[in-house]
Amino acid sequence: MLDLLVTRATLPDGRTDMSIAVQDGRIVDVAEGSSAPAHQTLDAQGLLVSPPFCDPHFHMDATLSHGLPRVNRSGTLLEGIALWGELKPLLTAEALIERALAYCDWAVAKGLLAIRSHVDTSDPRLLAVDALLEVQRRVAPYLDLQLVAFPQDGVLRAPGGVENLKRALDKGVHVVGGIPHFERTMAEGAESVRILCEIAAGRGLPVDMHCDESDDPLSRHIETLAFEAQRLGLQGRVTGSHCTSMHSMDNYYASKLLPLIAESGVSVIANPLINITLQGRHDSYPKRRGMTRVPELMDSGVNVAFGHDCVMDPWYGLGSGDMLEVAHMGVHVAQMTSQAGIRQCFEAVTTNAAKLMHLQGYGLAPGCDASFVLLQARDPVEAIRLRAARLKVFRRGQLLAETPPATAALHLAGRPAATDWMQGR
Repeated sequence: MLDLLVTRATLPDGRTDMSIAVQDGRIVDVAEGSSAPAHQTLDAQGLLVSPPFCDPHFHMDATLSHGLPRVNRSGTLLEGIALWGELKPLLTAEALIERALAYCDWAVAKGLLAIRSHVDTSDPRLLAVDALLEVQRRVAPYLDLQLVAFPQDGVLRAPGGVENLKRALDKGVHVVGGIPHFERTMAEGAESVRILCEIAAGRGLPVDMHCDESDDPLSRHIETLAFEAQRLGLQGRVTGSHCTSMHSMDNYYASKLLPLIAESGVSVIANPLINITLQGRHDSYPKRRGMTRVPELMDSGVNVAFGHDCVMDPWYGLGSGDMLEVAHMGVHVAQMTSQAGIRQCFEAVTTNAAKLMHLQGYGLAPGCDASFVLLQARDPVEAIRLRAARLKVFRRGQLLAETPPATAALHLAGRPAATDWMQGR
């Protein structure tokens, strides 16, 4: 007797009328139209069943702190960093944990079951590190939370930056972060990449650096990151986040850079909501979009994922933990509006993100964890178009969250009483 059998499911790869058999928290079979006795049966009615959403780039130590101690009036990246510096001395572990747990609740309701969060190590108290390690422990039964040791003020620029970062790793943070473009000089930025990659290699840890989050086309630390990944044998374990300067680089240099990134096995994370908001702030007109070259990177064979980055914090006063909103913005900013492009953006918040996060047991195949989301949509394109309701969210065979279907009652003479957003395609 199976624990759970999902029937009449549509999968992201286009297969329809699929049954997903679950036993002991694992998928034991995925087959067309099969049936078997089960303690629980879920009829998907032809709707989309997707693996969980993944956010590979977030800042949980700052989330839900919008307005503390004041609002970012200019809306710029640099004022956000300054504002975070004002907030840090006022932080308490209790408030930080409470906000982070609240956000994790939002995430689960949206089918977001894996998050990689950067945590600031510049404060020698490491208060945020200790708080998020506690959050990681508490949410482990229902959400995979990875932590990145992130020297927000610059690992060389801030006093004790390297030692603080190492202390965070000693406490149990398992990804090495950095912010080379925020160091004092280009040379110190490149040096920080070398130092941090060597720390990661020595400890057997992955790397995820804020890299070239700038409109400056000469900010080229992604090149150094790709070089160090190859030099130290870190291929497949290194990620460059943001890489927005690539939007402003000349095409000749980019034609050299793209294959270098692919050859090095470095993944790239774009953050569409935040990149379109923070970049180009110093432009008059025309204004740059700022997001990195997503389709070109994908075409070059680079694994590209999308992150949310911020939700209601010093940098961004909006957001709800919805990775379909992130994918929706990515479609527009990258002009990936073909059917294939929209599906690639769906993969950027599911399978591509899971790959760079090295999530074990992820997917919809026998042997994978029985973690999946039933969406009120018939395919990934429709899911993004509608920001579809997460009807049911399962983790390892257990129901975590459910949302009623989105419907609207109309009171129009001569018209139907309700409308279906899934019609018309």
